[in-house]
Amino acid sequence: MRPSPHLLAPGFLARSVDEFKRFAKIGMAPRFHYLMVSYTQESLRTAMTPYHLLDFTNPDTITMCKTMSDADTGGYSKVALDQIPPSPSEPGHIRFHGNISIDLPPNRPQIQRTGYAAWRNKDRGPTIFGKSLWDVDPYIYLALRVKSDGRKYFVNAQTESIEYTDIHQHRLYAQRPGEWETLLIKWSDFVRTNYGQVVEPQNEMMTQKVRTLGIGLTDRVPGPFDLCISRMWATNRVEDGDTHKKQS
Repeated sequence: MRPSPHLLAPGFLARSVDEFKRFAKIGMAPRFHYLMVSYTQESLRTAMTPYHLLDFTNPDTITMCKTMSDADTGGYSKVALDQIPPSPSEPGHIRFHGNISIDLPPNRPQIQRTGYAAWRNKDRGPTIFGKSLWDVDPYIYLALRVKSDGRKYFVNAQTESIEYTDIHQHRLYAQRPGEWETLLIKWSDFVRTNYGQVVEPQNEMMTQKVRTLGIGLTDRVPGPFDLCISRMWATNRVEDGDTHKKQS
């Protein structure tokens, strides 16, 4: 029996090797390195090391991402995602920037709302171990190293939920606009939405099967926006945050 061509593709093999290396570091046992803590006759599993999700200090990571805006349906917002190399004062990062417009396209009466822009990673290809998904279940926080202009951005997460179009969202609260900072968001605080609306029931997020991560701007305030992102990772270390406080 011959393997199908896509199983021999370089990207498939590279992803499989990377996944194998990750398993090998932990002895081909569970996906993470756990610290076993005894508490009232139960064992709690706590991931000891951070789990890097999107690292934009690596310039190849931006090729895994895509942008979206109302321009896709005839609107006039502008969006760009640029790779910025490291400098003595800044780490390597991506710059999510553009201009929000709430003008409606003429002769398209079905378009009643514009004024948004976003980016996310593309769906990742399969590996020999199956579909490429992030299992962040052992972690409490999503950490982000960002420099914000202070606008109302939302962090978006897509999982293998029953409704494919579901997006789990949480506001990105910058504490020091214009400066680099590390922000923490509890995975359990994300809110389930669909097409921009909060939906019920608020099922628990499938943190074992996270498909994509990204950031969007939907405040519909016309004008420029500019957000820099260096890294996104899962962690249990509250001290990873600059202020040692989670976002809520």
